[in-house]
Amino acid sequence: MNARFILSLDQGTTSSRAIVFDQQGQPKGSAQREFRQIYPQPGWVEHDANEIWATQYAVAQEALERTALTAERIAAIGITNQRETTVIWDRATGEPIANAIVWQCRRTAPFCEILKAEGFDQAILAKTGLITDAYFSGTKVAWLLDNIPGARQRAERGELAFGTMDSFLIWRLTEGRVHATDVSNASRTMLFNIHSLEWDDEILARLDIPRSLLPEVRSSSGDHGETALFGAPIPITGVAGDQQAATFGQACHQPGMAKNTYGTGCFMLLNTGEEAVASHNRLLTTIGWKLGDAKTVYMLEGSVFIAGAAVQWLRDELRIVQNASETEELASSLHDNGGVYFVPAFVGLGAPYWNAFARGAVVGLTRGSGRAHFARAALEAVAFQTRDVADAMAADSGIPLHTLRVDGGMVHNTFLMQFQADILGVPVQPAAVPETTALGAAYLAGLAVGYWPSPAALAVHWRAERTYEPNMSADERESLYADWKRAVNSAQS
Repeated sequence: MNARFILSLDQGTTSSRAIVFDQQGQPKGSAQREFRQIYPQPGWVEHDANEIWATQYAVAQEALERTALTAERIAAIGITNQRETTVIWDRATGEPIANAIVWQCRRTAPFCEILKAEGFDQAILAKTGLITDAYFSGTKVAWLLDNIPGARQRAERGELAFGTMDSFLIWRLTEGRVHATDVSNASRTMLFNIHSLEWDDEILARLDIPRSLLPEVRSSSGDHGETALFGAPIPITGVAGDQQAATFGQACHQPGMAKNTYGTGCFMLLNTGEEAVASHNRLLTTIGWKLGDAKTVYMLEGSVFIAGAAVQWLRDELRIVQNASETEELASSLHDNGGVYFVPAFVGLGAPYWNAFARGAVVGLTRGSGRAHFARAALEAVAFQTRDVADAMAADSGIPLHTLRVDGGMVHNTFLMQFQADILGVPVQPAAVPETTALGAAYLAGLAVGYWPSPAALAVHWRAERTYEPNMSADERESLYADWKRAVNSAQS
C-alpha cells in the first residue's frame, strides 16, 4: 500500500496523455484526449494552448483516478512534449496572446529564406546545430511579436513569456511560479547555443526577440518546481522534448545507439555521447539530455515531418480508410506497390532535403490503381523517409546502423515494420513497452528524486516486443529505393 509511482505527462501533437509508471517501468494506468487541429490557411497549423492545458490536466486526474492513487503516492512528475510548437502568454494572467504555432506550420518559411540569403543560416547552424527552417521556434516567436497587435511592446516591457509546450505546462502546473524549460527543448528553438548552453545574443538580436521573454534553461532531470493541483505537492523533476524522451526511454544511453519514433512525424536519433557531431548531410545536431550536473549528451537527428499524418490524411480527407489499422490489411493485399509512390510533403520535406516549398505528390498511378495502392504507398513512404535519414546518419557518424529500436503508434502495423526492416536491411525492434516517450520522461523524473539509482538500472528493463528481420534481396531493396528517390524529385520540382 505504500508503493510510490511516477506520473508522466505526454503532451503530443494531436493528443494529451498521462501514464502512471511503477518501479519496473511498467504502465499501471493511463488516460488520453485528443484536441483540435486548427488550419487557418494552407500551410498554417495552430493549437489552442488553453485547450491543451485543459486536456493535459484532465488526463492527469483521470490517470490517478483509474489507478486509485492520491498525490501522496506520486514520487515525481515527468513532462514530455511536442517540440518547437510555440506559445506566448501574459505573465500576469497566464493567458496566451494567440493560438500556439505548431512545429508543422510553414508560415515563417519566407523569413527563413531571407535569413539564408543573408548567410545568417551559417551562424545559426554553427551555434544551434539546426538548419534554418520554419520548423523551429525562433522565427515563430518573431512572427507572433510582429503580427499580434501590441505584442512586441508588451514583450519589451517584460509582460509576456515565451515557451514551448513544456514551459507552458510548467507555468500552469506551478501556478506561474516557474518559467523554465530543459536543455533538450531549448536546443530546438533555434535561439540556443548548444555549445555554451546559453540563449544566444547574436541570434536574439537578428530575430529581434527580447531576452526577457525566454525561460530559464535547466537540466532534463532535476528541479522544475512543484505542483499542488492534485491535492498534495508533487515535484516536477523530468522534462524533455518528445523525441529525446523516447530515446531515453528506449535505453539508448550509449553512443552509437539509435531509435526511431513513428508518430505524426517520424524522428530518428543517434546518441553521439558528449560530442556535438556536426552534420555534413543536412541532419540536425541537437541536445539529447542533461542529467543533473552531469555532462550534456548530444544527438544527431533526422526529422520527417509527415508519417502517421499521411494515414490520417487518407482517413480524414480522402476517406479511403475508416481507421488507421485498415491500411495494414489493404497494403498486405497487394503483391507489390504497382509502381505507386506517395511523397507526403504536405508541409515541405524535412531531413535530409529541407525543402520548405516541396508539396505532396503521388506518382505512378494507372487505371488499375486503387485504395490498396494508396494505403501501401502511404506506409512505404514512412519507411523510405526513414531510410533517407538512416543513410545520412551513417555517413555523418561513420557508424553503420546494425539494429533500429522503434516506438510510436505505427509500430503496431506489421506491414510497415516488416517493410522498414526490408528497406533498411537491418533488424527492427519495437519496444515491449510502446509508450517510450512517456516512459523516458518518467525515467528522467525518477532519477532526480532517487526513485531509480542510475541509467544503468533502467537499461535492464528494456526488451523488444519482437524482432523483424529483413527478408528482401539487396537488388529489390535498391530498385525500390531508387524509384522512391525519383518520386521525391518530382515533389520538389
